[in-house]
Amino acid sequence: MKPIIGITLECKEDPEDLRSGGNLALNWNYAQAVSDAGGVPILLPPTADMTVVAKLIHGLLIPGGLDIDASQFGEVNHPKVELQDPWRFAGESALMAVIDPEMPVFGICYGCQFINVYRGGTLIQHLPDEVGHNLHSGGTLQSYEIEAESQLKEVVGTHIMEGKSYHHQAVAKVGDHLRVVAKGEDGVIEALEATDRSWMIGVQWHPERTPGDPASQRLFTDFIMAAQMFAENKSKVLSV
Repeated sequence: MKPIIGITLECKEDPEDLRSGGNLALNWNYAQAVSDAGGVPILLPPTADMTVVAKLIHGLLIPGGLDIDASQFGEVNHPKVELQDPWRFAGESALMAVIDPEMPVFGICYGCQFINVYRGGTLIQHLPDEVGHNLHSGGTLQSYEIEAESQLKEVVGTHIMEGKSYHHQAVAKVGDHLRVVAKGEDGVIEALEATDRSWMIGVQWHPERTPGDPASQRLFTDFIMAAQMFAENKSKVLSV
């Protein structure tokens, strides 16, 4: 059985739009990367009953998106912040609260930031203010140094990884039970992993946008393999 991977969505509620009420969105390449790695992607709107969703899925992918409201980590929003709809953060938080602790979780860009904020961390709200350049946005191909003694290093099989960068925010204070496992050349935190879960990794770059890169492929493949193992273990428990 292929593992079912839930993917959360960018959203915009618009009650004044009587035709649609708003919209939900996901870039095609997230679902494609999951399918190519052997998983079955299903899309998760923030209005879903997350207690039901948690019983259906075997892995959770939190993709990129707009900016988290800084009130979630006790700050005032920077003028450059482009706020996401609060439905998204609320829905993902509700799901994180009810999934099995052993379920694999993979965060990409916003997803990495969400994991950090959800676990009590904070964000640099506008990177150019801190590093003096805009090279983290616009699809810049960057190199990241990965910690030698890390799960991420074991997964991708290299200590230097390249990826495309499309973000203006990044991790500041690291959240609870998370460790920094990759940084950019300018010292910006580019990846986190959980110390209290078997598979929870967040990367600030976009591996779904470099599908031909072997290390990017290994990230998705290992995530799906972990979800497959979770599904098999779950099935064994239910059959007892």
